[in-house]
Amino acid sequence: MAEQAQSLVKLASQSVGDVAAQCELTEPAKELVPGAQTPEAFLGSLAKAGLMSDAIRWLAQGLRPRESVWWACLAARAYVDWGNKLPDADLAALTAAETWVFKPEEDNRRAAMAKAQETGYQSPASWAAIAAFWSGGSMAPAEAPAVTPPRHLIGRAVWGAVMIATGSAPPPETEKRQKRLLDQGLDIARGGNGRVAGA
Repeated sequence: MAEQAQSLVKLASQSVGDVAAQCELTEPAKELVPGAQTPEAFLGSLAKAGLMSDAIRWLAQGLRPRESVWWACLAARAYVDWGNKLPDADLAALTAAETWVFKPEEDNRRAAMAKAQETGYQSPASWAAIAAFWSGGSMAPAEAPAVTPPRHLIGRAVWGAVMIATGSAPPPETEKRQKRLLDQGLDIARGGNGRVAGA
């Protein structure tokens, strides 16, 4: 058990409270923060309490930028696997986000936002691309003075991607899909690629 407590090696912070401060958690989730011993225990408590949206929100904020964006990309791919169609513009945005994950360079970061702007901002793919843009660098045009993205923006974009991906199903199926994507996110947090069995 102690080994598992230290297993989320791809988090930007091991402090449950520091990450929670960047999130908009529900009141029941906030009440669990002071007693949380480790991030994994906290996420387990949220899931056990049925607070899946809060668990997803915390992990989206807690993961390092590349890992968080990759999770959003996997959510967008799952959305397609579940029978939803992505317009060509959204597929291009997803490809741009994945390109940034594999090669996190400035040109790729800006290209992700350019592709996102061609979408209607209604799909997990568009929000994965926005998350890539909000991962760092500047939000201003390249020739303008730098404007650093606030820390919480990337987590909000990734949370949005996961929630849109799972929200197209009726409630019992929604919870099952949220659990599947949370399992993928936890695998990424442990250093895996998120492609867990059954996903």
